[in-house]
Amino acid sequence: MTMLDDLTTAAAWPTTYPQGYAVVDVETTGLARDDRIVSAAVYRLDAQGNVEDHWYTLVNPERDPGPVWIHGLTSDTLEGAPLFPEIAAEFAARLDGRVLVAHNAIFDWQMIAREYARAESAAPVRQRLCTIALAKQLALPLPNHKLESLAAHFGVEQRQAHNALDDARVLAEAFRPSLHAAAEQGVRLPLLECRPLTEWAASPAVSPSPYPSSPYRSNSWRPSRKRPACPYPNPGRYESDKPLKQGMRVAFSGDTSVDRELLEDRTVEAGLHVATSVSRLTSLLVTNDPDAATSKTLKARSFGTPVVDEAAYTQLLRDVAPADG
Repeated sequence: MTMLDDLTTAAAWPTTYPQGYAVVDVETTGLARDDRIVSAAVYRLDAQGNVEDHWYTLVNPERDPGPVWIHGLTSDTLEGAPLFPEIAAEFAARLDGRVLVAHNAIFDWQMIAREYARAESAAPVRQRLCTIALAKQLALPLPNHKLESLAAHFGVEQRQAHNALDDARVLAEAFRPSLHAAAEQGVRLPLLECRPLTEWAASPAVSPSPYPSSPYRSNSWRPSRKRPACPYPNPGRYESDKPLKQGMRVAFSGDTSVDRELLEDRTVEAGLHVATSVSRLTSLLVTNDPDAATSKTLKARSFGTPVVDEAAYTQLLRDVAPADG
């Protein structure tokens, strides 16, 4: 019997580990504060990562579905789907008393928390666990931090990327061996507190479909990536433990778990400048592989440009400080 086999017994399993998990994936209309969930899936796991059951639903976002070329859900598909308040109770029952597990968990949690706040309720989630952070703690030899790379490492077949149900299944199957490896190595799980939103200020009403102001369309056409110039002056480099400030120049290098174009769109919406290269004027480089010998990471190293990973950057985007008046 191996040490890992021993750990599967209740007596040997770490007592500090959670008693249950809810592996979650949500597909959305985009990455902005006012974007909506269009589908959600939950795999409930027991304390040792074994699947108990799963659940999936479409959600009518009451607006343009956003990047159809990613999630494949058109306005016609979502027209008869339930509204979020209609599935909120069932969703909550799946999350209740469990640690929320997701790939880039801050994103999924924020989207879920906002939906519940709009519905004048709160998700019963107290802690989350990001599988990107866990993979880093385990020092898994991954080429990048995409879900497909984590799945390939553990031999999990990915059947339909960006389908919430399949992504949740893949993550659940990859999470169990990750959890067991953490237990075997005595790794402390990267659990973070979840603070539900207690109120929600709705945005001004948008025009009905086809939503002429939206950069997305309900077909597979990709909008132009040419963006207007950032209207704010560059305030300089990002400083650790301080917020990002409008006008900062942000460069990206390597693979990201969230679609790069959506991440760049969210950056622009926050009042930041997307830089295509790294120079002495670059405020921040976002990369999940800071040790890679790419031109951007090498230049960032030589210029002393601050570097953060995708999960940290996504969290920084929550509270971008306004530009200096």
